[in-house]
Amino acid sequence: MPAGSGSTSRSHAAQRREPDAAFVLDVRSLGRRPGTMKELRRTAVAADRLGLEMIALPEGAEVELDLRLQAVSEGVLVTGTVTAPTAGECSRCLEPFTDSQELYLTELFAYPDSATEQTTEDDEVYRLVDDTVDLEPVIIDQLGLELPLQPLCTPDCAGLCPECGVRMAIAGSDHGHEILDPRWAGLAKFAPESSGSAGPDTGAAEPDHQ
Repeated sequence: MPAGSGSTSRSHAAQRREPDAAFVLDVRSLGRRPGTMKELRRTAVAADRLGLEMIALPEGAEVELDLRLQAVSEGVLVTGTVTAPTAGECSRCLEPFTDSQELYLTELFAYPDSATEQTTEDDEVYRLVDDTVDLEPVIIDQLGLELPLQPLCTPDCAGLCPECGVRMAIAGSDHGHEILDPRWAGLAKFAPESSGSAGPDTGAAEPDHQ
């Protein structure tokens, strides 16, 4: 599915989801004590396709999380990297291709009833729910910013031949088409006849010597 808008995905962060399931992290051990932190490394599995129309994290992709969770006065600060495979369709040659994407996260999840939570709109900050952090809306938002709208299988992809549609990567360097001036296109069909008819016509025109 396409990456959602900030409003949609951040509101999704306030929904109840089971802790330690996929991208949902239990942060109760931090105890809301500013300065308390823990590091987390985990492989999560994407339950849905996450990204844009032409390129995304495919459903079932293994996503590597390498994060630091730190309690601050207003919530839990999440920093670190998210690395995952991507699958897409080249915008030039239309061939499928795979790649990988690394996202760098620095996001605050506000405590319920904190000053930050009370003074911001739903689409302005992520929120903790039942002492859990849901990273999925964060990842969706980041993918919307980082993934290219017109992905390429290779940076120098030559695309398709505009005449016959073959991929230029496999067509060869000598691939080409003779372009006839449209003003002379109607005469092209007479060229083979005129070049091959000189012999018979000439013979028929010779006088009969008796």
